[in-house]
Amino acid sequence: LPRMSKCLTKLSAGLLSQRLRFLFIVTISFVFFIMYRWRGGADSEGQFYSLPTQSVCDQILPKASGIPPLHGEVIFVETSEQMDPSYLFTCAVESAARTHPGTRVVVLMKGLASRNASLPHHWGFSLLSCFPNVEIRPLDLPELFSGTPLAKWYLQAQQHWEPYFLPVLSDACRIAIMWKFGGIYLDTDFIVLRNLKNLSNALGMQSQDELNGAFLSFKPKHEFIMLCMQDFVQNYNGWIWTHQGPKLLTRVFKKWCSISNIQNNRNCKGVRALSPEAFYPIRWEAWKKLFDTISSSELHKLLQNTYAVHVWNKLSHGTRLEITSQALLAQLYSQFCPATYAKMKKGS
Repeated sequence: LPRMSKCLTKLSAGLLSQRLRFLFIVTISFVFFIMYRWRGGADSEGQFYSLPTQSVCDQILPKASGIPPLHGEVIFVETSEQMDPSYLFTCAVESAARTHPGTRVVVLMKGLASRNASLPHHWGFSLLSCFPNVEIRPLDLPELFSGTPLAKWYLQAQQHWEPYFLPVLSDACRIAIMWKFGGIYLDTDFIVLRNLKNLSNALGMQSQDELNGAFLSFKPKHEFIMLCMQDFVQNYNGWIWTHQGPKLLTRVFKKWCSISNIQNNRNCKGVRALSPEAFYPIRWEAWKKLFDTISSSELHKLLQNTYAVHVWNKLSHGTRLEITSQALLAQLYSQFCPATYAKMKKGS
């Protein structure tokens, strides 16, 4: 009997140990489940949000089975604190990612720098995360401008109010990026139609005698870009629209080439000014054509020499677009950023 009593005591202790172990496992599992649900989180409007599953990404990129070694960079910049990307924003990045599958597409966002690099829950970031070559990073302005002629300007500019400061800041960012890192810079209101990697030390003409910096492609430390930064500071005037952007690039290019007219002198000393149809087939004065109906054949003819279409968002952003129509812009969404287009159709 004493031996049996001793065995029962050991058995009871063993069962208790197993129960405690079971309760521990159940508790830990529950905690991990709660943490997983919490990380999915509620979005800013209190609606339940979860990160995209692989099946969702497979619908966006059904043939994606990895990514080749990345080279070069296509760069977008958001200089405001905005962290809720629009349809056009996501279309710009998506179209660039699709046309440059072997190239890193980097989105620099000022708003992210103040959030400890934590992306908010938003369908746009969820969609873009499906593209393995897209990276979204903080935009550290003091660091970007350090070591350039723009560093002192930026410190002083923060002390004064100017009516066009955000566009001017964007103008400064793009030339600083080209100087330090090189690569391809694009505004976030472009829809990219084809690969841009064969363009180097180039920018686009928005009219017959004026350049535009919405697209830039330069090797790092290029002398032309240094001249742009120096002119930015020496001839600074933040009170004149485009003075630090298109007008700056135009006057520097004319000095660079020692010319008074760009139209017949578009290539000199290793820098090319590409014709308007390359990036600005729709002139800013005619931006409403983006919403006009156009046949597929007419669209193909219009864009046969076009790398990317600038949508002139500052002018066009308040105009209603019939998503499923044959409007020029609707066809561009459908063909070149189909994942964004599908989201637009659901949202409408």
